[in-house]
Amino acid sequence: MTDDMMTLRTLVGKSSDADLLREMIGFTAQRLMALDVEDLTGAAPGERSAERINQRNGYRDRVWETRAGTVELHIPKLRKGSYFPAFLEPRRMAEKALTAVIQEAYVQGISTRSVDDLVKAMGMSGISKSQVSRLCEEIDGKVKAFLERPIEGDWPYLWIDATYLKVRRGGRIVSVAVIIAVGVNSDGRREVLGMEIGTSEAEPIWTEFLRKLTRRGLRGVKLVVSDAHEGIKAAVTKVLCATWQRCRVHFMRNVLAHAGKSGRRVVSAFIATAFAQETPEAASTQWRTVADQIRPKVPKLATIMDDAENDVLAYMTFPKEHRLKLHSTNPIERLNGEIKRRTEVVGIFPNEDAITRLVGAILLEQNDEWTVQRGRYMTLETIAPLSDDPIVRLPAVAA
Repeated sequence: MTDDMMTLRTLVGKSSDADLLREMIGFTAQRLMALDVEDLTGAAPGERSAERINQRNGYRDRVWETRAGTVELHIPKLRKGSYFPAFLEPRRMAEKALTAVIQEAYVQGISTRSVDDLVKAMGMSGISKSQVSRLCEEIDGKVKAFLERPIEGDWPYLWIDATYLKVRRGGRIVSVAVIIAVGVNSDGRREVLGMEIGTSEAEPIWTEFLRKLTRRGLRGVKLVVSDAHEGIKAAVTKVLCATWQRCRVHFMRNVLAHAGKSGRRVVSAFIATAFAQETPEAASTQWRTVADQIRPKVPKLATIMDDAENDVLAYMTFPKEHRLKLHSTNPIERLNGEIKRRTEVVGIFPNEDAITRLVGAILLEQNDEWTVQRGRYMTLETIAPLSDDPIVRLPAVAA
């Protein structure tokens, strides 16, 4: 310990303020590794001990990129087995993907000022194209396997939505739609089912996206929940033969824009009385009553309600226990919000592969979190009757 203190004092005395933090990080890391290896070998370096169970076998050099800059480490090697310090354990997939995208933009010389600043802040000096390529290949393989995996079983409920990101294409900066699908299977478990990058939200884009999901095995869909994107209803009917639920939250935003500033609260309260009904029949009756009440003063709003009735109230024909999660795209909106938050630091992506890499990694992480959750998103007892599989629909046998 005395030798360690002398070394530390030497560092403090000789290092400039700019290098002090980096030197301190390196010193601390080396000391932590020495203590780890001492526990693994059962003895200090050069110590003769009956408790020794392993031998040191030199060092291997490794560069560690930190926020304080590049730190050169000497990682101890063992004669038996291997040692790798816990503080160098691989980062989470999305963090790796973000690093890869930032580095790719940086080495290609097309990054924004915010990316350049972030590279410097993260201490990622001396980035080479080969380093970026290796990191990208590692991530891309895992993301590709995740996004192309077979979809097994029945999926009664499907939420689909799109969020927009900026990317460089042909020397220009354009916005592309990142389409995401989340489903709940007949076990009541939630999963991310797919992702696609499209130039728009036109019907052919939605149709091809849904067809790709069906080719991977998507079946048994009873209800698709989304915003009123162009062409999505036709695509759902054509490919899945399922009912379409228009997001109730987005509908209310659209309809209240026609109510006038002074009438929004009253109109909102009136329409909410239809949502509070217990049965589909009662909800439809109340919906039409509200539309007729506001028709004399706001005829355009009443017409919108007439046209949207079946789509906005579609969820009412499904089990009561599920309706709170079926009437809107909120379950997928939270995921989109996380994607927006994590992609803001990039700003403009260097290419579409970079979008797939980062967003795919975020979706993979989220899917893993849902997989290990103890509770089901929907109870098995309430969702099993919706399955097309007769075995799944069998009632529980009484004890």
